[in-house]
Amino acid sequence: MRAEPRDPVNRLRGCRGVESRDLELMALEAAALLIFLAAAVPAAVATDYTVGGSQGWTSGVDYSSWASRTTFNVGDTLLFQYGPLHSVAEVGESDFNACSASNSVQTHTDRSTRISLTAPGSRYFICGTSGHCSGGMKLAVTVAASGSAPGGSTAPSSPSSSSGTPTPMTPTTPTTPGSSSNDAPPSTIPGESSGGIAVDGGRWSAVWLGGLVVVGLAIMG
Repeated sequence: MRAEPRDPVNRLRGCRGVESRDLELMALEAAALLIFLAAAVPAAVATDYTVGGSQGWTSGVDYSSWASRTTFNVGDTLLFQYGPLHSVAEVGESDFNACSASNSVQTHTDRSTRISLTAPGSRYFICGTSGHCSGGMKLAVTVAASGSAPGGSTAPSSPSSSSGTPTPMTPTTPTTPGSSSNDAPPSTIPGESSGGIAVDGGRWSAVWLGGLVVVGLAIMG
């Protein structure tokens, strides 16, 4: 008994239905991948921080308080902007506490210094001009692994006591009045870049893109 041939129209409809389901499945997979990649973006985003914000690196700023409000991660950059009367000296913890730049790791006087935070740990910076560090121009930052939760910055600690337990150092109250026009950092100081808005925008853009792909293919199907 000879089988009746299938209706070509129904066969075509069936093929289109299979192709439509395959396309929808691929779209869902693509959307899931985009969402995953968008969620992974924050760990790779580096941020530039202008030390002291709009005031820059100068006398009369509480840098301990400024650092305590910020989480520094590996890959971030510190931007020191200052006038000709100042400098940026990176020192060890003991020299930081003693306000001594005689054994500095490196000293910068270019008035616009970028320091890359390349590894987790503590970094210490002071102004090498005599009396400026004791007047408050000192900064200690704790660098966390990239993508760590807020709270990675800590205040500097004082030298160890006889028991061997370090005690927190009270932030030094600046004694030097506001700087003069010659002491001010360059007039154009970029604001601190948090990076959060750009990251969130990219994440939601990826989510919307994936959703639009799914909806578009569903309509076409």
